[in-house]
Amino acid sequence: MRFTRTFIIAAAFLVAAFAPAAAQSAKGADLENTLYLDVEYGRVVIEMRPDLAPNHVARIKELVREGFYDGIVFHRVIDGFMAQTGDPTGTGSGGSGKNLDAEFSLEKHVRGVVSMARAQNPNSADSQFFIVFDDAPWLDNQYTAWGKVTEGMEHIDAIKKGEGQGGAVSNPDAIVKIQVAADVKE
Repeated sequence: MRFTRTFIIAAAFLVAAFAPAAAQSAKGADLENTLYLDVEYGRVVIEMRPDLAPNHVARIKELVREGFYDGIVFHRVIDGFMAQTGDPTGTGSGGSGKNLDAEFSLEKHVRGVVSMARAQNPNSADSQFFIVFDDAPWLDNQYTAWGKVTEGMEHIDAIKKGEGQGGAVSNPDAIVKIQVAADVKE
């Protein structure tokens, strides 16, 4: 009985000692590579993956810090597939004016993955990106995956869907604000 009590007290001490570190780790200690994407329905947290696509992550952070994405609409949203944004014209043909070379990886396009949109040329990604609603294996090794939604996917699910095969959205939802978590002073 005495051994059990001592063991329980020691275990409780260890849990208490390491709880703050575990909580910080669970919240995502890498705030420099975390995005807060606010939409009308709530906040979406995206873990960026510089290990997969360092140049794309660096460019996304640069654009976010310039306020480039604030107010940009989700111009193409296909139910069961993906929601696309990042075009300041809202037509699907605009961008920031700086193409990026592809950084394809073995990362799978599963629900919540954030990846770059591009034209036929693999090195034509610019500022447009999409978030997949469901697994899309046909995109693997074809598009640069650079992040994943870790919280708030239900807010992406709520975005107004487009019509037809192309997914063009009339009166589309927009990004309210997007920020690098390290820059947020709360």
